[in-house]
Amino acid sequence: MNKNEIRVPARFGPETRFELPLAPPLPFRATQDTEFERLKDRLLARQLAEVPTSELNPPLRRAANEAAALAWATLYPLLVFPVLFEEKTQAALRQAARQARIFRSSCELLAV
Repeated sequence: MNKNEIRVPARFGPETRFELPLAPPLPFRATQDTEFERLKDRLLARQLAEVPTSELNPPLRRAANEAAALAWATLYPLLVFPVLFEEKTQAALRQAARQARIFRSSCELLAV
């Protein structure tokens, strides 16, 4: 044991109680969630209707899910989601076109 040990007696003051103000109620997230899902489904259906082939269905759905995940991280997901969705779907369409172009050129190279 340490030789420099000094015992300090603990003394407690009278018990103090206080009231905490209640935080204002926040909007119920479930209603926001259903509105958000409806918006996502509506924008995705419109985008899928414009696409000529069903091969682009998975990349567009993935882009919609990525945009939704990013939008939920903001304070106003319903406001931010349409712009993020547009950016992500355009990137997915560019990537799909690039992959198709590479596939065609590699098929031409293999045919020679």
